[in-house]
Amino acid sequence: MIVSKVIGSGSCMPDRVIPNSHFDYLVENADEWIFSRTGIRERRFAHVDQATSDLATIAAKNALEGAGIDASEIDCIILGTSTPDMSLPATACMVQENIGAKNAFAFDVNSVCSSFVYALEAADNFIKCGKYKTVMAIGADTYSRILDFNDKNSCFLFGDGAGAVILGRGGDKSTGIQHTYMRSDGKGWPLIQVPSSGSRKPVTAETIAAGEIYFQMAGKQVYIFATEVIPEIINTLCAKAGITPADLDYIIPHQANVRMIDFISKKIAFPKERFLLNLDRCGNTSAASVALVMDENLRNGTIKPGHLVLTMGFGGGLSWGGLLIKF
Repeated sequence: MIVSKVIGSGSCMPDRVIPNSHFDYLVENADEWIFSRTGIRERRFAHVDQATSDLATIAAKNALEGAGIDASEIDCIILGTSTPDMSLPATACMVQENIGAKNAFAFDVNSVCSSFVYALEAADNFIKCGKYKTVMAIGADTYSRILDFNDKNSCFLFGDGAGAVILGRGGDKSTGIQHTYMRSDGKGWPLIQVPSSGSRKPVTAETIAAGEIYFQMAGKQVYIFATEVIPEIINTLCAKAGITPADLDYIIPHQANVRMIDFISKKIAFPKERFLLNLDRCGNTSAASVALVMDENLRNGTIKPGHLVLTMGFGGGLSWGGLLIKF
């Protein structure tokens, strides 16, 4: 049986740092107010001339360097994003051109904050089917472009960024992607949306005036959803592997809110220090979050060969899922 494994990773964080104090116009003492509720101290925003494809391109080039391969060796590029450069064509095709991956085919996946784990699932299956040898999965978002900066319930939560992972053949029972689990529930689609952004409600002067071109989220319902599906992801993947959560070296969760992590840590009796986080420095980077944390901790040596790591995402759709990876 063909098993895929991680052969390289890369990331891109914009250098424009936005501290919590930036939001003092919304709430008094914004730094403490935001940190106490979310665990976020700062986030990064793309510059005005940077689009999602620009961040994804840098992450992709860094992943190629990390893997030690040329872009011509990539068979497929899957870009997970809910903030594409434009509604068409696929932003992945722009990245393909930018990195010179002349032998690849490229397409986008939009499962909101779950987009990267969905992209990684697709990449894994492309390799397992035997037709492709090297597949790049990217998670990239620029949520600073779709936020309503007068909405104090959501505008401070998000940051911009991109992360990329390259999968290749050569894994086995002791290394590579061991198990995956993906789900969605369309009944929950209204909970996370940009109402005026497509064919159902095209952008007009009226929808702009009504603020319907911006990100909207039913925060309380989404929190309840997340705290239900996170244990489901962890327990299901561990059951597939015949292990318990205690056997995991680390968990890389979607970086949404530190309160969720505190809750889950207690619920499954898994030490909080073994959840790998960048939330305090990056905020919620949507599709990029899991890939960013993975790359950072591979490069700084926290994730070592032999470590068993569970990665998971959850978001709009509603969507959720995870992968169990042996490095």
